[in-house]
Amino acid sequence: MTTKKNKGKLIVFSAPSGSGKTTIVRHLLSLKKLNLEFSISAASREKRGEEIDGKDYYFLTAEAFKSKIKAEEFLEWEEVYRDNFYGTLKTEVDRIWKLGKHVIFDIDVSGGLRIKRKFPEETLAIFVKPPSIDELKIRLKKRKTESDDKINMRVAKASAELATAPLFDIIIENDNLEKALKEAEDIVGGFINAK
Repeated sequence: MTTKKNKGKLIVFSAPSGSGKTTIVRHLLSLKKLNLEFSISAASREKRGEEIDGKDYYFLTAEAFKSKIKAEEFLEWEEVYRDNFYGTLKTEVDRIWKLGKHVIFDIDVSGGLRIKRKFPEETLAIFVKPPSIDELKIRLKKRKTESDDKINMRVAKASAELATAPLFDIIIENDNLEKALKEAEDIVGGFINAK
């Protein structure tokens, strides 16, 4: 990994699926003043809709993912569901730091907390909380990207993820998107500009 003096900051956004974290991350990436670059996660799942390999995710087979785990090429990784892996390649963080930018992550709760543990000083870990589990289910259904079984699995997982919220530096409740975007902008801007 890059030496300490070459490091930027790490901004982690984690939340149950459907909480709005991706919308918040996209908003922050659009603000040039924050000097952020998105950390593209590796995933062993099929592409959804218009997703592009190398832009949305690095799509790997489960076998290729497992071989990279063995080779210790990940900063963090998680088997989210059976043979469904997500993780952050060390080379991805290096790539962004070499650009002189700060890394922003849109990753699962376990991965976010692992990054915070590995880089406690450089990391701001933000948990995006939905207004309720019922609202979360409505949002997931509106996506129309997954079966009812998958949605139910995500909703069941959300309860456990919500219990981890106090382990994060900041909790943003996304009950009003405009308010959540502004709050995220202020918090991230303050963290980046702090010496």
